[in-house]
Amino acid sequence: RAKPFIIRFFTGLLKPNNPIPGTDFASKIEAIGKNVTSLEVGDKVFGFDDEGLSSHAQYMTLSEDNALATIPKNLTYEQAAASIEGAHYAYNFINKVDLKSGQKVLVNGATGAIGSAAVQLLKYIGANVTAVCNTKNTELVKSIGANRVIDYTKEDFTKSNEKYNFIFDTIGKSSFAKCKPLLESGGVYISSELGPMAQNPFLALITPIIGKLPGRRSGKKVIFPIPTDCKRSVLYIKKLCEEGKFKAVIDRKYPLEEIVEAYRYVEKGQKTGNVVITL
Repeated sequence: RAKPFIIRFFTGLLKPNNPIPGTDFASKIEAIGKNVTSLEVGDKVFGFDDEGLSSHAQYMTLSEDNALATIPKNLTYEQAAASIEGAHYAYNFINKVDLKSGQKVLVNGATGAIGSAAVQLLKYIGANVTAVCNTKNTELVKSIGANRVIDYTKEDFTKSNEKYNFIFDTIGKSSFAKCKPLLESGGVYISSELGPMAQNPFLALITPIIGKLPGRRSGKKVIFPIPTDCKRSVLYIKKLCEEGKFKAVIDRKYPLEEIVEAYRYVEKGQKTGNVVITL
């Protein structure tokens, strides 16, 4: 559906530039070119590219320079495939904040692909994590590292008196205006979405300046990162998976023949973690 509309300028104005979707994968190498040196036929690999890989297909071709790596021995194909996309965005966004061990972070949407990855990555670097989710997922979110869980069906986190160094709105359903009172001096708000009236990129430009004005030196600001370097993300997540410090949350698995149903399910906005397509 190319939402928000602005994304159409990158993916295709009237129809997709790439007719075969899919950005992440996990599979076995069936053949290699004569100049390939780092991989062999039979290697199990996984990878990601947010510009698209056409990976929702039986076969695909890649350069060995793509963002891919061999699958950790402790992961299945399904676990490996589900490990990258959400974690890539979470990793990039978190890296834009100068967090110190013990500082307080709130993750809104802690059971999505980005949110469930963010909770684990933040826990890994020693943050004190408060996670926002629904009733059915409170135990899941605790199990992946949240220090505290807020059930949004019972409590509006924006009405809390708690203060945070970083608020990560992984689903873009809140706003800087609502979250600003919860931020410590110098605190950061990041959303995975453009925000109301596409305000977040603009706020990312002006809030660092406004926060330094005389009489308004709270330093509270919006950061609107552009995720980059998929290769670095893949290698980092591989390392954490090998250490047993990261595990993708998988909601459902669909065979390739039912991919339309998989997309329809995801579009409902009710999934927990990731949905995997299998062959």
